Amino acid sequence: MQVTETLKDGLKRAYTITVSAAELEAKVQEKLLEAQPEVEIKGFRKGKVPLAILKKQFGQRLMGDAMQDAIDGAMKEHFEKTGDRPALQPDVKMIGGETWKEGQDVVVEMAYEALPPIPELDASKIKLDRLSVKADEASVEEALKNLAATAQDFKDRKAGVKAKSGDQVTIDFKGSVDGVEFEGGSGEDYPLVLGSNSFIPGFEDQLVGAAAGDEVSVNVTFPEAYGAAHLAGKAAVFACTVKAVKKPVAAALDDELAKKFGAEDLAALKGQISERLEAEYKGASRAVLKRSLLDQLDGLVKFDLPPALVDAEAAQIAHQLWHEENPDVHDHNHGSVETTDEHKKLAERRVRLGLVLAEIGRKAEVTVSDAEMTQAVLAQARQYPGQERQYFEFVQKNPQMQQQLRAPIFEDKVVDHIVAGAKVTEKEVSKEELQKFIEALDEM
Repeated sequence: MQVTETLKDGLKRAYTITVSAAELEAKVQEKLLEAQPEVEIKGFRKGKVPLAILKKQFGQRLMGDAMQDAIDGAMKEHFEKTGDRPALQPDVKMIGGETWKEGQDVVVEMAYEALPPIPELDASKIKLDRLSVKADEASVEEALKNLAATAQDFKDRKAGVKAKSGDQVTIDFKGSVDGVEFEGGSGEDYPLVLGSNSFIPGFEDQLVGAAAGDEVSVNVTFPEAYGAAHLAGKAAVFACTVKAVKKPVAAALDDELAKKFGAEDLAALKGQISERLEAEYKGASRAVLKRSLLDQLDGLVKFDLPPALVDAEAAQIAHQLWHEENPDVHDHNHGSVETTDEHKKLAERRVRLGLVLAEIGRKAEVTVSDAEMTQAVLAQARQYPGQERQYFEFVQKNPQMQQQLRAPIFEDKVVDHIVAGAKVTEKEVSKEELQKFIEALDEM
């Protein structure tokens, strides 16, 4: 077996792999000998079928297996010897594949782009601020009031007071199209919050200003895309009787409110809110720290990038952004999406950082444990209530999905490894200052 270099230009590599006819014949013979003890053919006892007959019956198939084994073995030996790691799957072509005949040498062309050597990173050159925010009393009180608003109740307004947006009106109604009442168009004692947009567009607006006891004719037009085809686009009149007008009243900030949200008392609820807020602040702070780290890495480590890898990443970015701009298209049956210089620039950053993090993780022997993967799958499965088992089975059978779940865990662990060697300054900031940092991330 012979491997000959035909191209070495930057990161581009090409080789010819020659497997002699004698080597192929030896491999076929080896496979026949391995299979012989288990083969049964009519007229022969198990394991006693002559090799010549085995070759006649199975030789063609075994020749293909032998070729593949020989080429795979040559490639593996080449990569172990050279230390090359292909950026993408090598392009392998058999020379004269259609005209090749048994007894001839097999010649294969192998081409790939090698991953570049990654310079060593001196983590001590990286300077980071770890922002921390305390959940102050004002923030806790604000969150508590928001909770109370979600648990609001409604109380009767004084007689004769007109309904405002946000009020709840209790109504009886009957709907008709062209003077004929339609099925499903009537109701009694229906509580409707004005401004909730839970009825046909324009319906609730016409009840603003009504008082208890008023009779109101509401004129609306059903949307063209309305679910009931016989009503879509039709003008309708609803005869409404307003039976009550109620104003929204936020729940009292007391122990009863706390119990509605599973806490023992108000003090315990405030403690839970404080913990939740600080967890949110911590997550936001980590996002800021991680962006700062990646920005510094992008500037500190420079090396040649595999063009094919950059092109593939740029194409993926362009495709993803195209779908974001065309949310109604859910399949891939559309024309090609052209990549721009902006796509390529972003792709270069992603590829560079991906290779750097992968290399640092490899040298630091960072791994993702089975337990961490299980937690990631569980978190994703919760998004499919009632189908958790099917999701687990899907992930188990799909290596690509496993990689998608493993990659962010690996990246975060590598980031933690780098941060451990960096110069990190603890910095306490206000909630507003942290928010400005987060907004700056969105603008980048």
